[in-house]
Amino acid sequence: MELKFDTSKTYALCLEGGGARGAYQIGAWQALCEAGVKITAAAGSSVGALNGALIAMENPDLAFNLWYNMRFSRVMDVDDAQMRKIMTGKLLDLNIKSAHGKLKRVLKDGGFDVTPLKNLIKDTLDCEKIRNSDIRLFICTHSITDHKGLEFEAKKLGDEELRDMLLASAYFPAFKHEEIGGKLYTDGGVSNVLPLSPLVSRGFKNIISIRLYGLGTQKRISIPKGTTVTEIAPKKDLGNMLNFDTEPCRKNLSLGYFDAKRLLYGLYGEKYYIDRTLSEEDAYKILFTVVKNKAETDASLRQIHTDLLKFAKESGAKGDYYDVLVAFIEKSAERLKINEFSIYTDAELLAKIGVKNGN
Repeated sequence: MELKFDTSKTYALCLEGGGARGAYQIGAWQALCEAGVKITAAAGSSVGALNGALIAMENPDLAFNLWYNMRFSRVMDVDDAQMRKIMTGKLLDLNIKSAHGKLKRVLKDGGFDVTPLKNLIKDTLDCEKIRNSDIRLFICTHSITDHKGLEFEAKKLGDEELRDMLLASAYFPAFKHEEIGGKLYTDGGVSNVLPLSPLVSRGFKNIISIRLYGLGTQKRISIPKGTTVTEIAPKKDLGNMLNFDTEPCRKNLSLGYFDAKRLLYGLYGEKYYIDRTLSEEDAYKILFTVVKNKAETDASLRQIHTDLLKFAKESGAKGDYYDVLVAFIEKSAERLKINEFSIYTDAELLAKIGVKNGN
């Protein structure tokens, strides 16, 4: 498998807000680290700011383990089992009286108590390491008091202010908001959910944007000539932004990791991660054989070609015969429930779905 990404350059990360979907960004960062991609800056809103702080500490194992062992009660003062039932739609299994009482308290208090998140920030993040890191961190939040979005650079903040601004950036609308330094703040996504502006305005030329498709305002920004923005983005739904349950977070870690691999190594596929070894001519021959085997035994060559073109159209693939072959492989692999979190060559997946050696 050949690296297709230029690791001779340095890059800045743009980390979109998106709550519990944030595990995706750490999975992607892990893959970037393994490939030797040099990061010199990170800008984040909401969970992106918290992930940016973890990235600035330059400890991938710490960041991975935090998300791998995530649960609701590490972020909000809630009962994990009850929240899991709510998120999975198992409402009939809830203790209705208890759940109703807790919901009334949450609404009365103005949202979920995020004392656990405060403690997580305090116990996990090393402010000195973040300030002195070779990775510059920019934090976006929104001041309700001042009616405007704000940007802070971590190296210019003291310990308490740094922790406060990270919390302020992550004040999701469903969370209970408390005054910080006499002001009220809310989620950074309110004014800048995809914080390209702190990076572009400071002259970073090579930006990797790790998308979560979270709620918020995508600030309009003109990308200057000579600046490139490369996206790592999910092709699947990352789930509810409040679903901090362990299994969804672990799945999103894997999705981020393999989606970054898709970028780094030029892998094919929408659901699977396919390392190309076959030419378009090889793909045509394989598809021709597949269609021929499905056709009537006395089908003419013209009919087989007509069926092949119909097959290509029905696949929904946009591109050449290789793209059609990939669509066929993925549909077959999904039907057979082949593990998606692995990198396969096209020939390996063909063998797994029973089309061995293209025959």
